[in-house]
Amino acid sequence: MKIFSDIGRYFFAVATIGAGLQQLATLKFVRIIPNLPAWVPWPSVWPCLIGIILVAIGGALISGYQAKRAAVGLCVMLGLTFLFQRVPEILANPRTGYIWTNPLKVLALLGGALALASIKVRDEAAENGKLERWSLTIGPWLLGSFLLVGGVQHFIYAPFVDTLVPGWIPPSQRFWTLFAGVCLIAGGLGLFVPPTRRVAAILSGCMIFLWVVLLHIPRVATEVDKAFEMAGVLEALALSGVAFLMAGWRRDQPAPTSSLA
Repeated sequence: MKIFSDIGRYFFAVATIGAGLQQLATLKFVRIIPNLPAWVPWPSVWPCLIGIILVAIGGALISGYQAKRAAVGLCVMLGLTFLFQRVPEILANPRTGYIWTNPLKVLALLGGALALASIKVRDEAAENGKLERWSLTIGPWLLGSFLLVGGVQHFIYAPFVDTLVPGWIPPSQRFWTLFAGVCLIAGGLGLFVPPTRRVAAILSGCMIFLWVVLLHIPRVATEVDKAFEMAGVLEALALSGVAFLMAGWRRDQPAPTSSLA
């Protein structure tokens, strides 16, 4: 359904622009593109340069002008981040559960960027290609894997997750920690199965967006490290967008059409 593709594209684009602007304002990397390794030269230059690139990519995704190239560029950035930053983290400590969170998050965002490189946002016609078929195949699996592992971690690290749940929401913080864990696991499993993929993606996208409103935005107003919390807002908004992008693909077509500039 096109409405979900549009919502997902706008959410992802706004998050990308926001991340770029925050990097330009703070001269530090935001979570979507993490800090570069210490051995990379000119450390003060890269946050500004990549911030400009992120703003340009987000603008292209919203306008539709050169959107496919912008999405492919974001795929390259996220792919390099995964290979050269997240993979070494896993190899250094593979048995620690939370070490897997950020690598899988990067892959989920990569799946969204692949979807953005495949969906139709302009009126010209185009034939389906390898990119469309590939993104339709692996995109839901990348997001589903992240949701599934995140749900399991809600149970493993329940005391920590409790601290993220607002205390004013009844019946209790522990209830919502475990309930959200069940929902994440169900959403992840649902994304693996084509007949349930759309429903799972819609419900997961709505759930993550509710976290933006109920959890992340209030934390920006109350926590000391506001830049860190704002990065969480942008990251969650992007992941919500990824889920809605997955919901926008029709199950009865072999691949999404692409006619991006």
